[in-house]
Amino acid sequence: MSDKRYQLAIIGAGPAGIAAAVECYLLGMRDIILIEKDENHNATIRKFYKDKKRVDKDWQGQTVELDGNILFLDGTKESTLDFFDEILEKHSVELKTHTEVQKIVKEADHFEVMIAGGSVLAQHVVVTIGRMGKPNKPDYKIPGPIKKQVVFTLDSCSENEKVMVVGGGDSAVEYAVELCDKNDVTICYRRENFRRANPTNQADIAKALEKKCVRALMGVDILGLEEDNGRVKVLLSEGENESYDRVVYAIGGTTPSAFLNGS
Repeated sequence: MSDKRYQLAIIGAGPAGIAAAVECYLLGMRDIILIEKDENHNATIRKFYKDKKRVDKDWQGQTVELDGNILFLDGTKESTLDFFDEILEKHSVELKTHTEVQKIVKEADHFEVMIAGGSVLAQHVVVTIGRMGKPNKPDYKIPGPIKKQVVFTLDSCSENEKVMVVGGGDSAVEYAVELCDKNDVTICYRRENFRRANPTNQADIAKALEKKCVRALMGVDILGLEEDNGRVKVLLSEGENESYDRVVYAIGGTTPSAFLNGS
């Protein structure tokens, strides 16, 4: 444990965490630390937004009135990340990455933020970790030999693969549409339509299906996975089982309730 006591520790370095840091800095706070479990700030945008994806302040006629000191502008994934880089540099906020907070303990006149191998002391703590703590995983076992081919983002995907995307929300649809230009893509969803996706993504997947760039298995459950000569065999509730080079799950995320309840 370091003897240094920060004036403010913020858990989570997404847009909310960075905004909180800036607002507190402008109010006169110094010694502010942002603690992030991933390798950089805005991990959700980095991992789950496709390249060049629009990141807009307003959406579908819903106007967002900005009440703080960060002038958020419409842009892309890349320009938004650059924007937050500039904000952190300008306001001298310390960013501690690759650090997962295990628990927050209230002491007499400060908080002790417990991390692996030590702790961080702070007079005040703000938690801005969002709703999705970790991506949901299927409730059936993933065999060891194929674990590297079963993924939850597009980070390790390459070209000329036969890929199954599992899910029917925005992420699943965006993954399928992005991959289909250079891969043989099937999207598998347990419901009969893509109603959960936003209108733009519904239009994109409809276009991809019409052009036969993506094949859809709708109203079908996955019962399990098996190793099949170095490929991933997908066992379906109905229809013919097939093998794929890669399976990408985009089935939502779990709220970090255990962490919140224990702090």
